Amino acid sequence: MSLRVAVAAPFLQNGTQRLQENEFVVALSLDRDWFSPDQSKRLIDIATQEGLLERVDGTLEATFDTADVTVHEEFVPGEELLQERSAFERVLESLVAEGVEKHEAVGAINTLQQELGVTIEVAAVVYARREGVDISDLLPVARSTLRDDGQAEGR
Repeated sequence: MSLRVAVAAPFLQNGTQRLQENEFVVALSLDRDWFSPDQSKRLIDIATQEGLLERVDGTLEATFDTADVTVHEEFVPGEELLQERSAFERVLESLVAEGVEKHEAVGAINTLQQELGVTIEVAAVVYARREGVDISDLLPVARSTLRDDGQAEGR
């Protein structure tokens, strides 16, 4: 996933799992010339929302092992990374990346949503798990769509 690669790059460049926010911004904007400083800050916000980064004691910490990520020399992230995506979109992207046909996944997820009476996000997570696709990083997002009594919101 290109967001994970873009987030990992500054950490790999500095050989660490923790960076000051300004170091992260400089790595993306000045060193790599991928984004403006403002766009780099936006990327931090999105990566934090998506659970790839955590703010810890005034620093940014990668929540995944950046050493497992390869940043190919020709890699240049697109500005689409700066747009928020729903949990459903993120799960669907993971499914497609694993070779599941998009239309097949959407149909199966919609069917599960109706059968289980849950949100589209929860249905997507259930489907992905059944397909053997690791989406563990999206579980908190899916859980947040449930009310305290376990019922889907809006039902």
